[in-house]
Amino acid sequence: MTTKPDPRTELYAIAERQAGYFTASQALEAGYSRASQHYQHKAGNWRREGHGIYRLERFPHTPDEHYVLLMLWSRDRAGTIQAAVSHETALQAYELSDVMPASIHLTVPRSFRKQPPAGVQLHRQDLPASDMTERAGYRITTPLRTLLDAAASTLSAEHLATAVQAALDQGLARKRLLEAAIEDSPDNVKARFARLGLP
Repeated sequence: MTTKPDPRTELYAIAERQAGYFTASQALEAGYSRASQHYQHKAGNWRREGHGIYRLERFPHTPDEHYVLLMLWSRDRAGTIQAAVSHETALQAYELSDVMPASIHLTVPRSFRKQPPAGVQLHRQDLPASDMTERAGYRITTPLRTLLDAAASTLSAEHLATAVQAALDQGLARKRLLEAAIEDSPDNVKARFARLGLP
């Protein structure tokens, strides 16, 4: 006879991977009925953070937790996350640039229809899975993809040069792979890298 897992243990395991956040659907799967979810919220154990999104009230805060919340906001009807942190925001997350973007940059599929929250800028592009990675509970474009996106943006040449050098120095990108990716890029991206002496 198997023992049914304790809902609190199940939910905490989910929230621990997501900076304390979880969805109503995830809570349901963990064993919390809709009525018990309502009770947990009213009792102050869970804080509502958006439509169908909660956070454990006493869970420790982390610097990047707002990215995790945006991942859950971006989920589709099946609960699949659609967004990835990208562009200048990804540069900042990887500590490749000291640029302070005015908005949080997310890349979403072209078919994405939700309106972004205040302070969020969406880039619609169908990225292959190989251009994204998981980090601290949220999806982010790979360093190589981030550099290519930065070159296609309005980021200054100085900041782009700094980011490229930092990525190469830290081993986050390999020069040979970067050069190959540049060769497959649009002309405007090639031109920006050419001005940096790449490839």
